[in-house]
Amino acid sequence: MMTAPGSLFDIAGRAMSAQLVRLNATASNLANAASVAGSAADAYRARKPVFETVMDGAARATVDATRIVTAGPEPAKRHEPGNPLADADGNIWSAGVDETQELVEMLEATRQYQNNVEVMNSAKLLLLDTLRLGQ
Repeated sequence: MMTAPGSLFDIAGRAMSAQLVRLNATASNLANAASVAGSAADAYRARKPVFETVMDGAARATVDATRIVTAGPEPAKRHEPGNPLADADGNIWSAGVDETQELVEMLEATRQYQNNVEVMNSAKLLLLDTLRLGQ
């Protein structure tokens, strides 16, 4: 069971963690984009995180990555009888990864992560300025 978000730092921190999961999944997808297998069942399929909104009683919300699922295009069959992974018909299956979409995903996740870093930095500066007012 997930706990409700608390401070602004907790909210931004959770969002940053979720974006790290997203970046790791994207990196894995890109690393396996050129892989091939001897059957459609063994071929790599792109992985995507599933996000869930977490709210508290004060109408504050953040996000958690709850699980990873396979998504995206199906593996593509190619006829390559000389490939050592080829089946009896000479077919291999290339990974079901859209590299262009993965690069867009990586860019978006990076920007979201940077936005949350800025939120944390702004909150820290505001807290420090507030403390200085009391001196």
